[in-house]
Amino acid sequence: MSHLLRRLKRSFGVSHLTASYRSFSNHIFKVTPCGTTVRDGDVGYLAIYSYVDNLIDCTEKKVPMELAKGMGTIGASHGWVATLKNGTIRLQDDFDPYASYTDPKRIPLPPLVTLPHCQTQIVTNVAMSSSSPEDEDCIVAVKFLGPQLSLCRPAQRNCKWSNIRILDPSFFSSHVMYSKRDGLFSMPASGGNYTASCNLGRHVNEPKIQMLSYPKQRVFEDMYVKSTGTFFDKEFLRKFDWKYSDWSCRMEHYLVESSHTGETFLVKLSKDINPQDGRSELDKFLVLRIDKEGNAVYTKDFGGECICLPASCLHDKKPNCIYHLSDTSFGIKCMDDVWKERGGDLAFPGPFWFPPKLDTKGKRILSSGIQYPV
Repeated sequence: MSHLLRRLKRSFGVSHLTASYRSFSNHIFKVTPCGTTVRDGDVGYLAIYSYVDNLIDCTEKKVPMELAKGMGTIGASHGWVATLKNGTIRLQDDFDPYASYTDPKRIPLPPLVTLPHCQTQIVTNVAMSSSSPEDEDCIVAVKFLGPQLSLCRPAQRNCKWSNIRILDPSFFSSHVMYSKRDGLFSMPASGGNYTASCNLGRHVNEPKIQMLSYPKQRVFEDMYVKSTGTFFDKEFLRKFDWKYSDWSCRMEHYLVESSHTGETFLVKLSKDINPQDGRSELDKFLVLRIDKEGNAVYTKDFGGECICLPASCLHDKKPNCIYHLSDTSFGIKCMDDVWKERGGDLAFPGPFWFPPKLDTKGKRILSSGIQYPV
């Protein structure tokens, strides 16, 4: 059983988090070992890569190496890393380069309660309704592989989990996101045909289901083949029943909410997996704008924003691009045919997007360390 769980964890990778009203344009570039402490064991200096500024910020922030290696890490949201150990989830601000190293915030959540015929060891992702679990109204959602979704308010006295069993197998591997517009946690079904939404209110026992209506249309999309380093065009003919078919091998669906317009986008990411090394060889993207009535329309216009997978929106100097990041690779796919940037195979410690710190004029604040343009 333990061997099977390890294989499943590698299959799903480290879970990822959610769309929000903040810009998520930084990710961890590397952690350089720098010594050992009594509290954290081996530690290293944190280096952050900013897509917006195209620079690497080598901070003086020390972080535990076990976090950088993904040991017990199950996800991140709004700059908070979630870890799971001995049945307890803990939220930590260690990967926030602007947070204190000498006095880090590490907030334990209530012990997990596993529903019958469910499991709470493998997590698909974690999401938070606000930027800090210390906010009074903040809700943390944890989506486990399988039927269980768990919600709690960390700042509430005598906090406890509200556990929801989602019987539809189409949601067993879904990623959950928080919609600020609707005040609900939402997730797409595996085929992208409908969504389920819930909160700690009237939808806590019975998630709200919304069917998506797809148009009859032809969809043209670019695909990037990593082994050859080239793009080529392919036409996907989508007739009335196209929503019921997946492209190939491995399909992922993400719901993303625009931080400025409140629009919801459904991103379909199809990966052809190389059976020899398990790496994604061919990435294909399809983005649909979803209105409140559930009408899904293919689009290449994200309202002047970019989409970061997984899974948020940000303002960027190259709008309408998809930035995708995993524990083995990264890439940028621009929907505008005029500009494309290739991806590559890299290993990032903690493949999460983090919000930058901004001054009163909206300009990002860099650390006191050294910055390198790239």
